[in-house]
Amino acid sequence: MKRILIPAVLALAISCKQEPQAPSVAETLKDYTIEQMMDNESVGGGSFSPDNSKLLVHSNRSGIYNLYTVGTADGSWTPLTASDSSSVFAVSYFPEDERLLFRMDNNGDEIYHIFLRDTDGSQRDLTPDAGARALFYGWADDKASFFYASNKRDNRFMDLYQMDLATFTPTLLYQNEGGYDLGEVSGDGGLITLSKAINTNDSDLFLYKAADGSLTQVNENRSGNSAQDFARDDSAMYYTTDEGGEFAYLMKYDLASGSREKVLERDWDIMGSYFTEGGSYQVTYVNVDAKNSIEVTEVASGQPLALPNLAGMDITSVGFSYDEKMMRFFAGGSNAPDNLYVYNLETREMKELSNVLNPEIDPTHMVRAEVVRFPSFDGLEIPAIYYRPHQASAEHPAPALVWVHGGPGGQSRQNFSSFLQYLVNHGYAVLAVNNRGSSGYGKTFYQLDDRNHGDKDLKDCVAGKNWLAAQPEIDGEKIGILGGSYGGYMTMAALTYAPEEFDVGVNLFGVTNWIRTLRSIPPWWESFKEALYTEMGDPNSADSVRLRAISPLFHTDQVTKPLIVLQGSQDPRVLQVESDEIVAGVRANGVPVEYVLFDDEGHGFVKKENQVEAYSRVLNFLDTYLKGEAAEPIRDDAMEQPELEQEEQ
Repeated sequence: MKRILIPAVLALAISCKQEPQAPSVAETLKDYTIEQMMDNESVGGGSFSPDNSKLLVHSNRSGIYNLYTVGTADGSWTPLTASDSSSVFAVSYFPEDERLLFRMDNNGDEIYHIFLRDTDGSQRDLTPDAGARALFYGWADDKASFFYASNKRDNRFMDLYQMDLATFTPTLLYQNEGGYDLGEVSGDGGLITLSKAINTNDSDLFLYKAADGSLTQVNENRSGNSAQDFARDDSAMYYTTDEGGEFAYLMKYDLASGSREKVLERDWDIMGSYFTEGGSYQVTYVNVDAKNSIEVTEVASGQPLALPNLAGMDITSVGFSYDEKMMRFFAGGSNAPDNLYVYNLETREMKELSNVLNPEIDPTHMVRAEVVRFPSFDGLEIPAIYYRPHQASAEHPAPALVWVHGGPGGQSRQNFSSFLQYLVNHGYAVLAVNNRGSSGYGKTFYQLDDRNHGDKDLKDCVAGKNWLAAQPEIDGEKIGILGGSYGGYMTMAALTYAPEEFDVGVNLFGVTNWIRTLRSIPPWWESFKEALYTEMGDPNSADSVRLRAISPLFHTDQVTKPLIVLQGSQDPRVLQVESDEIVAGVRANGVPVEYVLFDDEGHGFVKKENQVEAYSRVLNFLDTYLKGEAAEPIRDDAMEQPELEQEEQ
C-alpha cells in the first residue's frame, strides 16, 4: 500500500504546483478615481403606473436627481425632467392615469413643494406658498384627491389638507393648533393619527376623529410609539411601541372597543409595517443589526410570501402595484449599490431594471463590511461596521478612520456608500462606530448619551480607535476621525477634548456651537423642539453653561491636528456660520485647515460634481496628513476665508 500511495501523493503535489494560481483581489485591485466611484448611480422611488407597464423613479445618472420612467417589460429608461440645479424626487403616479407627482426644494433648503407633471409634459407647483414646505401623505380611497401636510398657515406646525384632483384646490382637514406631529391618515380622511414627543425616544400617540373632533390617547404608559397604518376597513389602527421592552413591536388598536393586541414581535426593532392597496399583503421592516429584514405576509392565510433570493445581496425595500399583481424591490449590500427589480407575483418572474455600479469598477474590488463589537471604557459593548481594505495586511498595515454617523440618535447601517468605498479602495480601513445613543440596539442603549454628548459617546469612538489599533492589518499610529452633522460634531469634539487620540479630523457640516444650533433649528421642528431640548439641554436656561462647555467652537485653542471642513451654504440644520467660525478658530492655532464650501448644497451633498470635488479633497487631505504621502497642495482659495468672531447666538 505504501509503495502505491506515495507516488500518487507525489503526482498530486506535482499537479498542484503546475496549476496556475488565480490572482487574489489584492493583486488585481485598481485605484479608482473619484469620478469613477461617484459615477455609481443612485436610484429611488418606484411607483407603478396604473397599467403596471412603468415605474416612476428618480436617479442621479445626469449628475443630479431627475425623474425617469422605467419599462417593467423591457427595462427601458425615459427621462422626464432635466433639472440642473435643484434635485427632483419621485412621489407617485396618479392611481388611474399617467399624471404624476414629484417634489423639489431649493438646492437643499428642505422647503419641499409638491409638483404635478401632466401627461403632455407640462408641470406646475401645486403648493406654491413661499417659504412653506409640503409633504405628501397618500391618496384618498376615492382616487379623486390626495392628502398633504403644509406649514403655510403657521411655519411651526404642519396642518393636513386634501387636494382635489379636478380643480387642484386644497381643503383644510386638520388645523394643528396643538403642535402635534402628523402620522397616518385613513383613506377617507376621517381618521388621523397624531403624536406628541416627550423626549427623543418617547412619545404619546393619539387618534383624531374628524366626525366629532374627538382626540383619544392610544398608548397607556410612557413609551416610544409610532403609527404605522389603518386596516383597510378602518376597523383598527396598527402602531409600534417599545412599552415594557427594549425594542419596538407591532400592536393593533381596535377602534370600536379601544382594546390593544400585540400582533408581531422580533428580537430587534420593527421599524415599519403597512398594508398593500387591496389589503392582500402586510409588509414589515425589521432593523436586524443595522440591516433591513423585510417580511411580507399574506393577510388571508397569515403565511409569509416567499421573496426572491439574490445571492450575496439583501432586499432593502419593496413596493406593490395598485392591483397587487407586481412588486418592485431594491437589493444590494455594503459592497454593492442597490439595484431596482420588478417581480411578477403571478408568474414568479423577476427582472433587473438597473445596473447602477459603474461598469469600469470590478465588483470584487468593493469591500463587504462586517459587524464587529468591542468593549468601551466602561465595559459597554459597542457595535460597529468594519470595512477592511483588500490590500491591508500585517505586512502592509493600513491607516484607518473612525466614522461617526449623524444624529444624535442615528445609526450606521450595512448599506453601500460610494464615499466610504472610495476611501477603502485607496487603502484606508473604516470603522463605522454605533456609539451609545445610536438607534437600533434598544431604548436603554439609545438613551445612554442623553445630556452626555461629547463625553461617553466620544469615549466609545476612542475605544473604536483602540480596537482598530489592535488589529494586525492596521497602522495604529495613523488613525483619523470623520463624520457628518452630529458625526461632524464628534470629529470636532475628538480634536478638541481628546486632542492626542486622533491624527486628523474630517468635519462634514458638523455642529460646533450647540447654543446657536439649538436656538436656530428650523421652524418646522417646533413640535420636536422640547424633546430635543430634553436630550441635549435647553439653550435658554442654565443648561447653556454645559452646552457651551461641550461646544468645540469655544475651545479651538485645544486643536492641534490637521482638519478639513466641508459645508453647504443652504443647510437649514447646521448653518454655514458653524463651519466658518470653527475654521477661523482652528487656523488661529497655526494648524493646517482646509475649508470646502458649496453654495448650492444643503445638509449633505447630492450633486455629483460637488461630491467629486468634496471627496477628492478629503482623500487628498488624508493622503497628505494621515498617510503622509506627497499629494496635491491645498489650494490657496480654500484657505482664504474671513476671520469671524466667536459668538453664542
